[in-house]
Amino acid sequence: MFDFSFGEMGLIAVVALLVLGPERLPRVARTAGALARRARNSWQSVRDEIERELQAEDLKRSIEDAKNAAADLQNDIRGASAEVRSSIEQTAADVEAAGTASSVPAQPPNSAQDAIGHEQR
Repeated sequence: MFDFSFGEMGLIAVVALLVLGPERLPRVARTAGALARRARNSWQSVRDEIERELQAEDLKRSIEDAKNAAADLQNDIRGASAEVRSSIEQTAADVEAAGTASSVPAQPPNSAQDAIGHEQR
């Protein structure tokens, strides 16, 4: 975390020993260690909370993308269904029109020809 060399840490320890004295130095070291541990734990909890929020935001974004894709697919299916329905209705109308045209009775055969098209003798 901090860029201290071994020599720099030794110098800090000697100065602390001279300033604080041998009786107070262990207590101050414990207090400093506890404060450093608390600061590290607080920083870790903040970082974890931010990561959870980012993951939740990514999940929300993924859900929204999936909803949009499903809506697009549903619209495509509805469009295709309308096209098929229109085609079927048009075909049914064509068949009905053809059926109506063929239901007109044919002219009776001539007296010279029988029903199969041969001349009578």
